[in-house]
Amino acid sequence: MVQRRGIAILLAVAACGCGMTSRMHRAVPKPGGPSAEEPVFLRSGDVKWKPIIPDLGSRSPEIAILHVDQATQATQLMIRTPAAIHVRKHWHTANETHTLVRGTAVLECDGKRAELGPGSFNFMPAKMVHEAWLPANSLTFITVDGAWDINWVEGAPTAADLGARAPRQKARARHKRREGAGD
Repeated sequence: MVQRRGIAILLAVAACGCGMTSRMHRAVPKPGGPSAEEPVFLRSGDVKWKPIIPDLGSRSPEIAILHVDQATQATQLMIRTPAAIHVRKHWHTANETHTLVRGTAVLECDGKRAELGPGSFNFMPAKMVHEAWLPANSLTFITVDGAWDINWVEGAPTAADLGARAPRQKARARHKRREGAGD
């Protein structure tokens, strides 16, 4: 009885697998079909890093462009930070996603703030002004659904932004109230 049940389970799994295999074969595009691009396989040692803000020297965050879709310019990239930094307010022409690989970052936009750790994800709509506080040795995987660009609202980060931590929200609210009181 147990042996028959085991065989029945094995046959059921095989039947499901065969059905799935036939569905998977139908989903594979034919050569010369919609994607003329070649697959990309990069090992960590093959990734080419460039400073984002060369004026910061070896403490500059670094960027590695992993792939750019030739038709849409959609881009996948990584950013790593050798030093903690406040990434000042900026926006991108395309929608952007962040997936934290290493480190815990604070992102803020539109009055909303989130602390994101490894494995966390967020989506920023195109042209949404946002800022971030990244710890030293962080690694973030980013996608944009168009060409990669960065548009600084108040100028690019400087040496003064190195080592910066996100201000506490209450302190920031008091600061804004004080600014408004002088109007």
